[in-house]
Parts: sequence; structure tokens; C-alpha cells
Amino acid sequence: MPTNPQSDDRYQRGLKALSEIDGQAGERVITAMADIAPDFARMLIEFPFGDVYTRPGLDLRSREVATIAALTAMGTATPQLEVHIEAGLNVGLSQEEIVETIIQMAVYAGFPAALNGLFAAKRVFAARAGHEAA
Repeated sequence: MPTNPQSDDRYQRGLKALSEIDGQAGERVITAMADIAPDFARMLIEFPFGDVYTRPGLDLRSREVATIAALTAMGTATPQLEVHIEAGLNVGLSQEEIVETIIQMAVYAGFPAALNGLFAAKRVFAARAGHEAA
């Protein structure tokens, strides 16, 4: 994919945001894609992180609440949900705020989606505490 100064700026903003939000989890995703789809990895850095997450209007906590809610409601994106639960903690959400966000999705996405989200949260919280989730 050819680069240009605007794209390079988006990429640098995206890398900075990715590091702040997702930390090592985001970097692992990008690294894992390097051998199969390096262009997609660059797009992932530029668009969501370089363009969307860096927009004014919502702080990172609010963006992560929205992301956790959306991924929970989807019910099909557990690995991404776990990354964003970790990101929510990284940007200052409490475990209680994350759990309440997921529980709220039971109303709109159903109990199975919320249950799956809560189990994802349980795994992330346990991993951060240094324990294996049951």
C-alpha cells in the first residue's frame, strides 16, 4: 500500500492511540496480522485508531463503553470484546462499569449475548489479577 504524508500522519496518530488504549493487546493483534495481511493491519491502525478514536466529542472512556456495548450486542466478537474490556480498564473504566455496560445489553441483545460478555469480562478480570478464569 503506497504511503503519503496524510496517511503517515494517520498511522502515527493511530499507533499512539492504539498504544494508549489497547496497550500490548492491540500490538499483539497488529503483529499477528503482519504475515497474512499487513495492509489490513495498517488500515486497522489508521481508520479506527488514527481517525475515529482521536476525534473530539467523546473521551476514551465513553468510546470504550460504546465499543464494549456494541461488541457484547454483536455476540460474535468475543476475542475483540476481550481486547476492548482490557482497553476499558486501561482508560479508567472500573470493573463495575464494564459489568453494568454488559448487563445493560441483555435488554437490547438478549441474555445469551450478555452472558457471553460477562464470561469474557470474567476472563479478562482474572487474567489481570493473575488468575485463570473458570
